[in-house]
Amino acid sequence: MASFLDPLKGFGLTFSTMFKKATTVQYPEDKQPTAPRYHGRHVLNRHPDGLEKCIGCELCAWACPADAIYVEGADNTDERRFSPGERYAAVYQINYLRCIFCGLCIEACPTRSLTMTNEYELADDSRQDLIFTKEQLLAPLLAGMEQPPHPRRLGTDKDYYVGSGLAVVPVPGDPQKEGRVALADELDITLEGGR
Repeated sequence: MASFLDPLKGFGLTFSTMFKKATTVQYPEDKQPTAPRYHGRHVLNRHPDGLEKCIGCELCAWACPADAIYVEGADNTDERRFSPGERYAAVYQINYLRCIFCGLCIEACPTRSLTMTNEYELADDSRQDLIFTKEQLLAPLLAGMEQPPHPRRLGTDKDYYVGSGLAVVPVPGDPQKEGRVALADELDITLEGGR
């Protein structure tokens, strides 16, 4: 049974918030840091020698509830190798007009190729510019990495996928050792992912 005080309770909540200080952020000038696990723009990662981690399996596209990902796989050859496996993604596109940033594509990726960054400024006035291609999504080449296609540098498949502790370690100032493959344990470094 409704009481005649119910409308007053609702107005009481309104009046109590009227006099609180507003928490307005001056967004373009004052950018607040995002949470560490924020779901932002995607990135396609690379192995330490520069080969792409994406094997073109299309599991991310199948897992996407918004149908925002399009992947076209192709076969690697000995002359043109883009990833350590048999296949690579010849075409990789993410439509950010459709993406809901749920992260299901990240969970579906068997090689941890696809991850999400904290970048959230994706607004644009062109619909075509919001369809990111593989070139836009690929992680940049770091020191010691070589632009694919090139032969595998880390050895066997186990060295690429299990995480045996191999790392490409650039030695500054020594052109002989720049980009050499070494055991991370003997160099006292920690690889990404705590391995």
